[in-house]
Amino acid sequence: MSPAPLLFETLSGAALTARLDTLAGLRTKVFGDWPYLYDSDPGYETRYLAVLAASPGALVVAASTAEGEAVGMATCQPGRESSASLRASWAAAGLDVDMLCYFGESVLLREYRGQGAGVRFFVEREAHARRLGLSIAAFCSVVRNENDPRRPRDYTPLDDFWRKRGYTPRPDISTVMHWREVGDTRETPHVLSFWIKQLS
Repeated sequence: MSPAPLLFETLSGAALTARLDTLAGLRTKVFGDWPYLYDSDPGYETRYLAVLAASPGALVVAASTAEGEAVGMATCQPGRESSASLRASWAAAGLDVDMLCYFGESVLLREYRGQGAGVRFFVEREAHARRLGLSIAAFCSVVRNENDPRRPRDYTPLDDFWRKRGYTPRPDISTVMHWREVGDTRETPHVLSFWIKQLS
């Protein structure tokens, strides 16, 4: 029997604020896995999403089951509303921050992957960027050593999927974010490199 199709909705402002705790829990679950190994704090995740909800141009695409269980989410916001460190990375690379839409994260519980949610997340966020008059979509992914012993044997990078969606890797554009990895006691720096797409 085929799984029931997922349901998608777009959230912003008050509608997003009403779902902060649920969506924060998703981030906590998914980012704990490879390649991020992010030992997150639910309280911090809720505050992070609250800041996003206050961003006038931000949008979250949420995925849920027919029973109402939240299983995935993807975020975006205009580059000019993003953090100063991100804006500095884009400006240093010669990108027009005022024309850029930053796709912050895309998380989906493992058991619901392969049902088209990843494609839908990109489609909805790109449509939002175009509605805002933005012509560049950008997201970043953590840079990991392929020989890292913590890398699961069955792990498949998403590079091919991102390329099929029209994104180009830009290892010359990067940023550094700090977080505590699972099993660690302190935050450490992590390099993330960008993928870029020109929106028609």
